[in-house]
Amino acid sequence: MTDTLTTKRTDLEDSRVRVEVEVDPGSVDSAVSEAATALGHDLKLPGFRKGKVPAPVVLQRMGRESVLDDAIRRSLPGWYAQAVSDAGIVTIGDPQLDLSEVPEKGAALAFSFEVAVRPEATLGDYKGLEVGRREPAVDSTVVDGELERMRESMAKLETVERPAAEGDYVVIDFVGKVEGETFEGGDARGFVLELGSNRLIEGFEPQLEGASAGDSRVVEVSFPEEYRAEHLAGKAVTFDVDLKEVKEKVVPELDDDFAVGAGGFDSLAELRADLDSKVLDQDTQQVENEFREAAVDAAVAVSKVDVPHDLVHTKAHEMWGETAQRLAAQGLEPQRYLEMVGQSEEEFITEHEGDAERALARESVLAAILEAEQIDVSEEEVLDALRAAAAQSGAGQSDKAIRRALERAREAGREELLLEDIGMRKVVDLLVESAKPIPIEQAKARDELWTPDQDEPAKPKEIWTPDS
Repeated sequence: MTDTLTTKRTDLEDSRVRVEVEVDPGSVDSAVSEAATALGHDLKLPGFRKGKVPAPVVLQRMGRESVLDDAIRRSLPGWYAQAVSDAGIVTIGDPQLDLSEVPEKGAALAFSFEVAVRPEATLGDYKGLEVGRREPAVDSTVVDGELERMRESMAKLETVERPAAEGDYVVIDFVGKVEGETFEGGDARGFVLELGSNRLIEGFEPQLEGASAGDSRVVEVSFPEEYRAEHLAGKAVTFDVDLKEVKEKVVPELDDDFAVGAGGFDSLAELRADLDSKVLDQDTQQVENEFREAAVDAAVAVSKVDVPHDLVHTKAHEMWGETAQRLAAQGLEPQRYLEMVGQSEEEFITEHEGDAERALARESVLAAILEAEQIDVSEEEVLDALRAAAAQSGAGQSDKAIRRALERAREAGREELLLEDIGMRKVVDLLVESAKPIPIEQAKARDELWTPDQDEPAKPKEIWTPDS
């Protein structure tokens, strides 16, 4: 509990809580002063330089109520995060906020919110569980695929004296016209095009098959109805094409000479042995990840967690929001992604409700074990986790910057989330260390043996774990 605010938590049905919050008068007054100072940076008043209007003048000119509204808007997210931390809850989805009255000067600010929370788990005997574990293996198809990728990367284009066919590369000059007029972006010289790549407008490439160097072709196609340049969408276009060269892609033979050129290996056998070793290392790590996930699922299977459907749907919405942020960070618009997979946002969310339910059950069980085992997380462990995250992102931050990041997390009320996340990883370590590995076939056969008075075992899927 902090001096800034006080909270009163009331548990409701279906994994929801109501939290009543009171922000002390001093914190409200500080927020008003900070808001007035910020507003003064943009306010223009006679007798004051721009950005230099004092907070008392801002309050006098704009009125305390107007400044208070701005102060609440700026400060409410922080107060909410602090209230969540003080109430000791892990929220799922957005809250329903109730801020009915604004306080008079010198009075406290009161607000309340209802929000879904992570359900509590009743633990079973989670230590010493039998967990399926397969043996690492080299998948020859993976090695063959990597060899083929290497061959493709070393391929060369060689000019041929024959008609072009699908799979060939052609060097062309072209000029496009719509209704007899050229248009921006409709011409090119020395353009290299792989026939069959569907790189240009649909129907363009097949009309060049059979042409030889020196030939000219008139290609007639139509722009798609949803073409990005709206003024061209759906219109017929004619391209005058001059074919300059026909090139054939030649990939090297898979032999000892290829191995020498691919990486300085003495023979193809030596190259393949190197790839076998790398694939085995990758699969060994994959086996470890699968075993960790299976150990968590085994602990969930012997525990009891009541997950209401409304909470599952809320969690699925939250997971989509995180996915959308990742897509945007990678330069892909979330809406464009949905179009690519042929789903609406709600269809995507509904489809992933199973993943959301499993994620909630896992988190609930891991949190319960964390509390039962009273596992502590040191500040150095938190700093190590922040260093690892920075290294993975390529940020390469200094130790001083890492410590500042931890301080910012504390100020924003996110330290508890960091501590719990690291604590859950330690719980997974505990489950893995105590688990008894059994052959994967034996585990599958055991899971299929269930009777009508038992719950059907959940089939593991590749979804969230604290190490993912």
